[in-house]
Amino acid sequence: MRASLLAALLVFCAAEITIAEASSAAAALGELKSLAGDWEGTLEWSGARTGSGPAGATYYTSGNGSAVIENLIMDGVPTMTSVYHLDGADLRMTHFCAAQNQPRLKAAVIDLEKGIVDFQFVDITNLKSPDAGHVVGLKLQFLAPDHVVLVFTFEGAGKTSRERIDLKRASTLRG
Repeated sequence: MRASLLAALLVFCAAEITIAEASSAAAALGELKSLAGDWEGTLEWSGARTGSGPAGATYYTSGNGSAVIENLIMDGVPTMTSVYHLDGADLRMTHFCAAQNQPRLKAAVIDLEKGIVDFQFVDITNLKSPDAGHVVGLKLQFLAPDHVVLVFTFEGAGKTSRERIDLKRASTLRG
């Protein structure tokens, strides 16, 4: 009887953890949906690659609200697209990179009280060689309703770079 009760308690606890994970992923997707619109800001590379300049983004939903599309804009041209979506209890992201590959990431940390969603590398498609440059991580920081920072971690040829994109909602910059 004790073993049955213990097993039932463990199943219940595991179910509660799965529900909590699913609800935090859904809440994070909700935060991403709130980004809908046009954004402007700057980008800065550090590490193996350096450089800086203006950047922009557009966010919108698709798939009847099940996906958030992020188009990152450099020099007025969309150069990279990320698609955020739920996969069961997980928040996932596929990044269509300017490096012409498609890393897929999963949110490993979701702490919306601190405004942080940290994505880690799962796998990749279209990688030309094992040492070709590609995204291996992304940290989203929701600093305010009209201010978000994305920090991509990029690896290639044994070197690591970070691309920090600091964005503010375009309507707040003009109005």
